[in-house]
Amino acid sequence: MGIVNVTPDSFFDGGRYFDPGAAVEHSLRLTAEGADLLDIGAESTRPGSLPVDEAEESRRLIPVVAAVAKAVSVPISVDTSKAAVAQAAIDAGAVIVNDVTALRGDQAMVGLVARTGAGLVLMHMQGTPRTMQQAPRYDDVVEDVRSFLLERAGFAMEHGVAKSQILLDPGIGFGKVLVQNLDLLARLAVFANTGFPLLVGPSRKAFIGRLVDRPVQDRAWGTAAAVALAVAQGAHVLRVHDVAAMRDVVKVAAAISRRTSFPLREQHA
Repeated sequence: MGIVNVTPDSFFDGGRYFDPGAAVEHSLRLTAEGADLLDIGAESTRPGSLPVDEAEESRRLIPVVAAVAKAVSVPISVDTSKAAVAQAAIDAGAVIVNDVTALRGDQAMVGLVARTGAGLVLMHMQGTPRTMQQAPRYDDVVEDVRSFLLERAGFAMEHGVAKSQILLDPGIGFGKVLVQNLDLLARLAVFANTGFPLLVGPSRKAFIGRLVDRPVQDRAWGTAAAVALAVAQGAHVLRVHDVAAMRDVVKVAAAISRRTSFPLREQHA
């Protein structure tokens, strides 16, 4: 899943693709690099970020979704927690809603997803983007996040969303300190075995910076390690900034992981 941020303040590429033309060009580049789907967002959810109102989010997002939908053949996910924005994005060509609030941000979202049949990413976040890194606490981060996501999936299905529409995302970096992120990544198999596809988004995040003591622009190698281990743990979708490099990481990690139960035909160069 290639990331397209139509924002002035995202933690890595804020402002870079704020112009619709630049966003479309970036989307074409990501698909050429091998993105299987694109995730377009117009409201930053980096730690400490402030919310954007519905009108501004739509103003930023919808022209880009419409233009990208005409330019690419891969599915488009829209990163929003507002039902009206999601509806406009679906009308413009999006087919997945990536909701960082897991349907808690807007009561109308679950009905929209059920009615349209859109895919739905349910992500765990403790608090809000503005407050989530202010001393997050868990009894057992893996079990707490797993229980939350399964409860949210149950809620969605009770309100008409089909199980086949749902993906789960443990929310790496969203209301978690370093050790909590590491615990989640080390035990991703717990989430991969829930019966729902697992989406993981470690790309260039602060926990990698803490480990390697590098700024965000120099975290590609750290991201590669997290992506490879996520694949080995059973992740189905990797949300990344660097599609070309991470696609190679995924291919190699998946090939190695499959050797344990699905031997590959030997190939000789």
